[in-house]
Amino acid sequence: MARITVDVNEKWLEAAQLVLGTGTKVATINEALRAQALKAEAAEIVAAFDSVAMDFTGSADGFRHSGGRDLSRLVEKAGLEDSPDSTRPRPDA
Repeated sequence: MARITVDVNEKWLEAAQLVLGTGTKVATINEALRAQALKAEAAEIVAAFDSVAMDFTGSADGFRHSGGRDLSRLVEKAGLEDSPDSTRPRPDA
């Protein structure tokens, strides 16, 4: 661990403490830094998945025990749900 001295905006620190549920300034700063590092790692993982072409053809037959799910239109459906002009209702709407 590195020990540093830094000026911190007290309002932001208090707000972060409430959101993160931390009890001390040190814990709040460390948790905020950890959360940002996890976001960066997650972005790298998503980018890796985005860089691979996926073929879900035949996915409904690819599972044992009561069959599987047809994932062949998954990419198409995901694209529609993300587009701002989509006329299809979202499942959480």
